[in-house]
Amino acid sequence: MTNARKSTKTPSITEKPITGSKVLCDTLLDEGVDTVFGYPGGVVLPIFDELYDSPINFIIPRHEQGGTHMADGYARASGKVGVVLVTSGPGACNTVTGIATAFMDSIPMVIITGQVKTHLIGNDAFQEADTTGITKPITKHNYIVKDPKDLGRTIREAFHLARTGRPGPVLIDLPVDVTTALCQMAPKGEFLLPGYKVRTEGHMRQIVKAAEAINAAQRPVIYSGGGVLISEASAELTELVEKSNVPITTTLLGLGAFDENKDLSLEMLGMHGTAYANFAIQECDLLVAIGSRFDDRITGDVKRFAPNAKIIHIDIDPSSISKNVKVDIPVVGDAKKILVELNKLIEFRERKEWLARIAELKEKFPLTYDNEGEGIKPQYVIEEIWRQTKGQALVTTGVGQHQMWAAQFYKFSKPRHFISSGGLGTMGFGVPACMGAQIACPDATVINIDGDSSFSMSLLEIPTAVEHNLPVKICVLNNGYMGMVRQWQELFYGHRYSKSYMKQPCFAKVAEAFGAVGITVSKKSEVADAVKRMLAEDKCCVVDFQVEREENVWPMVATGKGLHEMAGLPTNTSERV
Repeated sequence: MTNARKSTKTPSITEKPITGSKVLCDTLLDEGVDTVFGYPGGVVLPIFDELYDSPINFIIPRHEQGGTHMADGYARASGKVGVVLVTSGPGACNTVTGIATAFMDSIPMVIITGQVKTHLIGNDAFQEADTTGITKPITKHNYIVKDPKDLGRTIREAFHLARTGRPGPVLIDLPVDVTTALCQMAPKGEFLLPGYKVRTEGHMRQIVKAAEAINAAQRPVIYSGGGVLISEASAELTELVEKSNVPITTTLLGLGAFDENKDLSLEMLGMHGTAYANFAIQECDLLVAIGSRFDDRITGDVKRFAPNAKIIHIDIDPSSISKNVKVDIPVVGDAKKILVELNKLIEFRERKEWLARIAELKEKFPLTYDNEGEGIKPQYVIEEIWRQTKGQALVTTGVGQHQMWAAQFYKFSKPRHFISSGGLGTMGFGVPACMGAQIACPDATVINIDGDSSFSMSLLEIPTAVEHNLPVKICVLNNGYMGMVRQWQELFYGHRYSKSYMKQPCFAKVAEAFGAVGITVSKKSEVADAVKRMLAEDKCCVVDFQVEREENVWPMVATGKGLHEMAGLPTNTSERV
């Protein structure tokens, strides 16, 4: 176990004092920050004045929430800490949804918010808000810096907290008089965090138990989550799967950790996961969970989840162990380090009967859809994008039906190539996230797959992409509904489509007005050429695919059902475990 308490003494300072704004900007550079997303305002003007001469690339969104999602997408694509800088009051409040999104998905971010002068705090001053109070439940930690002597150390601690252990957003609230006061830089590695301890090395006795259980299992399944990607453990996970000969399923945020084109892949599990993944979970005798938290969208009815399985849980966050599902063999630590040790103990097993059963499930319950007729099926659009990009694009999504179709029909083979809001389910996430991802990966083909309602929430960020020459591709699966809301209203509310429809503008014309390329596709025969044209564009391009309006996402595990009780299977009967 490592202790983050590097020092309990005030850092020794040899440099002459500088303004708090310069301390902030210089420390950002020292922490490896090359890009910051945010919006100016009164109390942060001293910082922006310092940024005037800084080499930091500063991206101004059209809205602070968009900037926060951009920083999130940047962090997910790069593995670095995303940084946001906004003003006090409404500027800070506008970041809340983005902070909560990052918190739920364990994304490393540092959010710097301006604040009124220290002597005005609590007096309802102009553009004052209790930012630390508002964000306390949705940050890994937050600070308000009232003493200039604490500034340098606080910034160092924020980055350390954001990127270590289970990552997450950390907020620093900066009164304007602290940014103008004389301060001093803090050396790297100087922290005052006596209570912050991160266990990265797994206990060897637990690792041995896990290896013995895997070697002895007859019907094992590996269940991998976003923690594997955060830990950069994709190679080690692949080694475990292939060395043990165990089939693997992933969560939404775990997509890409294992190549979905390989035979041992069961693809995604859960509410809209593949039928063969869900049935395999219900039939397995050992479930190896790695970097995942047994979310309710994954488990269905917890009482009937993996009823025959012994459960191994590998996670860096001890509070996640047995929180939702009781586990038999907990291993606390960094996924990459644990998998390195675990792989040394794994023995190959044929498991012919189990793999034959998996093959039978895949054949009986394929992930498919009816593509007959002249209408455009959203699944077909995604398959065509996958075909023309050869599965190599970096894909972001909004939230809704399109998100599930993207997860189902774009077969991911690389880590950090699928970026989406998981835990919070934030509509409007996709457009700004794809811009952040493009900035992080300038040579990548970045495609945002969106729905018309989710896209409408953030289309105002298209000028940001145009301004910064970001060649992002935005594919809108436009069915004229809030698709997932409409699907639930169809299935559970007797087709009473209450307020789930909005009249949308011509998205292609909106894109053109913003300086981007706009394309409208209304016929299935036009899809392939539209995708080809989109991929050839060297600037932001929005393609409005007018898809069939009442297509549903299948299969589906309804709330309160077990994973084996799926609706919408290719056959008329559902298997029972």
